[in-house]
Amino acid sequence: MTTSTGLHWSSKTAFLLATVGCAVGLGNIWLFPYQAGANGGGAFVLVYLAAIFGLALPVLLAEMMLGRRGAAAPPQGLAAVARESGHSENWRWMGIVLGGCGAVLALGFYCVVGGWTLAYAVKAAAGQLQNLDAAASTQMFRNLSATPGSILPTFVAFTLLTIFISSRGLHAGIEKAVKFMMPALFVMLVAMVIYASIIGDVGKAVQFLFAPDFSKIDSKVVLAAFGTAFFSVSVGITNMMAYGSYVEKSTNLPASATIVVIADTTVALLAGLAIFPIVFMAGLEPAGGGGLAFESLPIAFGQIPGGLIFGTVFFVLLFFAALTSSIGMLEPPVSWLTESFRFTRRKAALIAGSVAFALSLSAALSFNVLSGFQPLGNIAIFEGKIVFDVIVYLVTQVIMPAGGILVTIFAGWIMQRQFSADEMFGGAEPLAYKAWLFIVRFVAPVLLALVLWDVATG
Repeated sequence: MTTSTGLHWSSKTAFLLATVGCAVGLGNIWLFPYQAGANGGGAFVLVYLAAIFGLALPVLLAEMMLGRRGAAAPPQGLAAVARESGHSENWRWMGIVLGGCGAVLALGFYCVVGGWTLAYAVKAAAGQLQNLDAAASTQMFRNLSATPGSILPTFVAFTLLTIFISSRGLHAGIEKAVKFMMPALFVMLVAMVIYASIIGDVGKAVQFLFAPDFSKIDSKVVLAAFGTAFFSVSVGITNMMAYGSYVEKSTNLPASATIVVIADTTVALLAGLAIFPIVFMAGLEPAGGGGLAFESLPIAFGQIPGGLIFGTVFFVLLFFAALTSSIGMLEPPVSWLTESFRFTRRKAALIAGSVAFALSLSAALSFNVLSGFQPLGNIAIFEGKIVFDVIVYLVTQVIMPAGGILVTIFAGWIMQRQFSADEMFGGAEPLAYKAWLFIVRFVAPVLLALVLWDVATG
């Protein structure tokens, strides 16, 4: 098929940079380190690696393949593949719910955290992290969200930048942005690892990350690793389906998906090697939870040699990672609006971005003026959760795993086998294809259902 818009990535390199940028985000540099710290270090990492290659990679390949086969925005593409396979076009609703709603909802918290990264980059560059103790660091983070005036400037800047880049289109916007940000991200990350290995306790960090204590592997660690792996690769909300719709037929999808997953995993492991040597050197707690990046690390950066420079580098790195992913999240609804309603790219980005902004605004204000508002507080699992917490929970714990199940069901059972084999291996069915088909039909849906069950049962 030819894309309904006639758009394609300008090169295979551009496609890889964009998809790696979409995958590499807060899940790698924010979520992975604190989940590793809270779940046994090496034990968690071992299960995470198995989940990345055994679960996330097959689902990522399924999304890319469906995107290219459908050659359109996720709703239209899924309808086309379903029709081609002899099934109802009502499968388009899967694309509308996951891409039109799920991706926009994900932006509802992503832009808030993206604003935090920008704010901390400014604070680090201005020397505000110097000589912080634990109490002062915690208070600094609380003050960032304490009033609309403190949280809105960087949050609005991050959101507008996401919308602006998307509005510029595939080549002038997304490609141009990732061609600059992704190489810069890798350079900064390697520099952080080298710096951390020189001034930090790298031996203890390596042992913590790569010497698993198998006694620590339990159902909690396994499910946490599965969830983190899935969120890290950014599948389940049709981002990769939208990016896959712009891929030329000559592009090797299995190889591309493998490269994306390897790059994504490398970033996560490098992030651990950049963070934990500093954490251990400063005597901080590795199980610092979500505050590891915004409360614990600023203490360390304020105490170590070169902390002003490398603290700034770290938060710029985190900002780039968040921005490349937020651009990818905006693509499914933008592509849907341009194809369904014939909107210009700019108008579609403004509309989708405005909806995301409204959700993000309510999430940002839930730390201050809306702090007493608990939208689903009458439901046990949401008790005590503000708007920001509810959005994070729904996206990461419900929508993405459920989306993954739907993707695997569609790719494994609804789409005709000959079409998936054609997209991935030119019509042949080598052992790699049969293994992929077995995983998406029987393994991935069960594992993701277990994640959902764990969520539902608390």
